This record gives sequence, structure tokens and C-alpha cells, in this order.
Amino acid sequence: MQRIPMTVSGAEALRKELDHLKKVERPRISAAIADAREHGDLKENAEYHAAREQQSFCEGRINEIEGKLSAAQIIDITQLDNTGKVIFGSTVTIIDVDTDEEKVYQIVGDDEADIKQGKISVNSPIARGLIGREEGDVVQIDTPGGTREYEVDKVEHL
Repeated sequence: MQRIPMTVSGAEALRKELDHLKKVERPRISAAIADAREHGDLKENAEYHAAREQQSFCEGRINEIEGKLSAAQIIDITQLDNTGKVIFGSTVTIIDVDTDEEKVYQIVGDDEADIKQGKISVNSPIARGLIGREEGDVVQIDTPGGTREYEVDKVEHL
């Protein structure tokens, strides 16, 4: 079984979603199915079929989350010494060498990635280019928009 790297906050978010699905959504969907059954003929009962479809999605998501959590390798970046080297979970400030534009990214697992929050997947081109680099390094990264040069300005373990 392949281990899935995950930050502490990412694992916590999955646990919260799992808890919500099991304690809120599952009972709500069961009640909707029971209510739809009372309406009679199930073959032509749209509410029943919609509730069963919701149940299928809910159960599938529950299984998916449980699988990911069981295979998770939770990495608490705050417990590791900051050597100035970019590793999984670290927050990196990079500066575009051409435009002097500063960007801040946290390198996280695939499920946690959200570019709007500054979280990029460890498997993204930028993260792959940054992993193993140190503060002060200039790195060329092949992005979908072409090759860019970035300077690693700061590496933090937040």
C-alpha cells in the first residue's frame, strides 16, 4: 500500500468531513429515502431515486476518505527542524527573478491543494522544482506558461 503524504491540517479536514458525512448526511439521506418510500410506487418515484443516488455518492465519499486516512502518512512540519531546505509541508516564499513578484506557497498533499489559499500539491511542477532547494537558491521551473526563474527567499515551518 502506498502511503499518502498529508499535513496535520489536511488530515483534520478529512476527519471533519468524514464525521459530517456519517453523523449528518447519512441520517438525512436515510430519512429522505424512508419518506420517499411512503409515497408509494418506487419505479416512478423521483424523490426515491434522487435520495438513493445521494446515498450512493455519500457512501462512496465515506469509503474514499476512510481509505485515504488509513493510507495517510501525516507529517507535522512544526515538529521538524527548519534547515532552510524546502520539504513537504513547508511554506515557501519565492520571488520571480524577471518581475520581482513575490509568491507564498505551502507544499501539501494532492487532496489539500488549493491555489486560492496558497497551497500547492507536492506533485505540481512548482513544488517538484522547489523540493530539496534551500533559501537563496535560484531555480528554473517548467510551468504550463513556460520556463520561469524563481529565487527561494524564505522557507518556514508553520
